[in-house]
Amino acid sequence: MTDRWALAPAEDGGVDVAPLGPDGLPAGPVRRESDPAGAVRSRPEVTRWVWRSTPDVYPRLLATGVRVERCYDIEVAETLLLGHEGRYGEPRSAAAALARLRGGPVPPDPPQRAADPGAQSPLFESSGAALPLADLLAVYADQLRRHEKTDAPGRMRLLTAAESAGTLVAAEMNRAGMPWSSEVHRGLLRDLLGERYAGGGEPRRLAELTDEVSAAFGRRVRPDLPADVIKAFAQAGIKVRSTRRWEIQSLDHPAVAPLLAYKKLYRIWVAHGWSWLQDWVREGRFRPEFQAGGTVTGRWVTHGGGALQIPKVIRRAVVADPGWRLVVADADQMEPRVLAAISRDPGLMEVAGRESDLYQAVSDRAFSGDREQAKLAVLGAVYGQTSGDGLKNLAALRRRFPKAVAYVDDAARAGEEGRLVRTWLGRTCPPAAGTGEDAAEEAGIPIGPGEDEEEAPADGRAAWVPGHASADSRARGRFARNFVVQGSAADWALLLLAALRRSCAGLRAELVFFQHDEVIVHCPAEEAATVVAAIRDASALAGRLTFGETPVRFPFTTAVVECYADAK
Repeated sequence: MTDRWALAPAEDGGVDVAPLGPDGLPAGPVRRESDPAGAVRSRPEVTRWVWRSTPDVYPRLLATGVRVERCYDIEVAETLLLGHEGRYGEPRSAAAALARLRGGPVPPDPPQRAADPGAQSPLFESSGAALPLADLLAVYADQLRRHEKTDAPGRMRLLTAAESAGTLVAAEMNRAGMPWSSEVHRGLLRDLLGERYAGGGEPRRLAELTDEVSAAFGRRVRPDLPADVIKAFAQAGIKVRSTRRWEIQSLDHPAVAPLLAYKKLYRIWVAHGWSWLQDWVREGRFRPEFQAGGTVTGRWVTHGGGALQIPKVIRRAVVADPGWRLVVADADQMEPRVLAAISRDPGLMEVAGRESDLYQAVSDRAFSGDREQAKLAVLGAVYGQTSGDGLKNLAALRRRFPKAVAYVDDAARAGEEGRLVRTWLGRTCPPAAGTGEDAAEEAGIPIGPGEDEEEAPADGRAAWVPGHASADSRARGRFARNFVVQGSAADWALLLLAALRRSCAGLRAELVFFQHDEVIVHCPAEEAATVVAAIRDASALAGRLTFGETPVRFPFTTAVVECYADAK
């Protein structure tokens, strides 16, 4: 009896299934079954299903009430293995993997499906060419062999398992949706933006602010057109390069205040206004499409809906069902704690072993109690702020925590030299170099502030992204410096989600949101305390699984609330 089976959708709507041996090849006959859900439900002994792509299989199973414990996503594994082999960017589909294995022409990956705000993804929708089960298992067996050839096979296998688990969590979150009150949302929009005018024009408050901006400049100006605003400032004798908040907020001109107010409200109107509400909220749920591992660093993305950029004011609309609660958990100072774990710096591990304020502990050791300087130094080490005061802060940090600083310095040097750089579990930073702030977030590297501050100057954080033509070794060095920390944090977060998902399996609780270092569980009020404990335990388990036995702890600030906005 084997606890690992393969499953491949067939053209007639059924599935082919087969038990697997340790080598990844069939350990018994391949069977065609007409009912995919029945095929899974009738085999409760199976703890891991091997399939081509979770988004192409699991939604149909979930729709019939079937939940699987674990899976192995072949296309996820192919992406990770290609990266580890220095071949990031090559086609990652199972069909491409089969072609490489057999020496044939490699087909390109299919275009990414556009997000559809009107409905859930069609069941068994294919994101690539389907393969017969025998071909799929040839790819799987080859991947098992390739795992053994990596630098640290055990870690790489764990990473593949964690990333595959992430695809299950994402599919379940997509089906559950986030509780959302359309009534509260409409009330917020009415209070912030005023009445809507017929014909789809700007709402009343934006129209008023447009008039205020125009009056301040002495001529008609459209605040939504940066070129128009820059020209108006120039005519007023003020030279600005852009209309970004950080550049104009200190200007001495009467247009600044209404312009900043306009920009904030305009962003809400466009990104989370009435049209957004109509498109993305159905039956009391906000339904974006989460994609696990959507960036180079392993951070998640969403297709449509802007789920990872919900402004604080709009969070008021995220309301638990009657009798239910939202358990909102934020990891405390996650990246410095990850740096301690991966660098094995004794001093930083000792500091990160406390559940108290890490930055204050660092400041007591190296910055005479100046917490802000300590925070700038730690983030500077991670993000590459090594000039001016950053250089001075880094020197102080290096004296107290030499192994931690050396770890990111070595990663930066490897990045500058074009060498492969890996996270703790083996996720690999691509070898190709390029620059471009505009695509940094696409690569999973933040270059500006989060939350409601939509724009900021480049502040030393990495702006290198793969696939851009103009090489900049220093930019890639900064990217690599951050990649080893942020990517390792993403590895840890996947194992956290996997452990939390398993703990919640016997509860009514449902994971409904995940973003980098924050997770939200929607649960009956009576389960809230159990969920809080499960998050704590999952964090500790993820730390041990990812980094081994270290003193480092990964505490969470957890709030049990009825409304998301009340958690902060």
